[in-house]
Amino acid sequence: MSYAIVGFGAVGQALARAFARKNIEVAVASRRPSEALAPQARAIGPTVVAKSLRDALEADTIILAVPFGEHREVAKALPNWKGKTVIDAMNTFGVFPEELDGLPSSAFVAKAFTGAKLVKGFNHLIAATLAADPIVEGGHRVVLLSSDDDDAIAPVAALAKQLGFAPVKLGKLNEGGALVHARGRTWGQLIFQDLFKKEQ
Repeated sequence: MSYAIVGFGAVGQALARAFARKNIEVAVASRRPSEALAPQARAIGPTVVAKSLRDALEADTIILAVPFGEHREVAKALPNWKGKTVIDAMNTFGVFPEELDGLPSSAFVAKAFTGAKLVKGFNHLIAATLAADPIVEGGHRVVLLSSDDDDAIAPVAALAKQLGFAPVKLGKLNEGGALVHARGRTWGQLIFQDLFKKEQ
């Protein structure tokens, strides 16, 4: 299994550190040329390899860590995403539900990646936390995963375990997955409040 992180900002670099900590090779790419990313990639660790976007997308599993508005440009880089697993680690702060056709953000993203298996994950931890060792006081920091493709979650959960996290499967994107996507200018809290109100 081969891996790539597309987007090399705070979240992309945090994820790269998680791979480096476990000596798992991962390609990293962004809008910038690979030569511009190479020094930072090398500084993170020898298993983090800067590549062009096209070369990075040869990986089996691609983690999206770009600003939400850029995901369509990434999707256009391949004519078809069949056989690929895309992990959506993005958040939609400032993007309102009407701009997403009323869909959970990852269901909206999935429409752009024709043929891919899409999993929502690694998006609920801030970059500094994501970059830190996930083994804390004898326990493992949780990573929440959701997907409309049952076959897609198992290998992503296995990756999360390899990286030292404890994966928790939340079900489909419009069910448990809705708990871990930003809504407008809020994340999680408003959604949990809505669920609480429905149960009262």
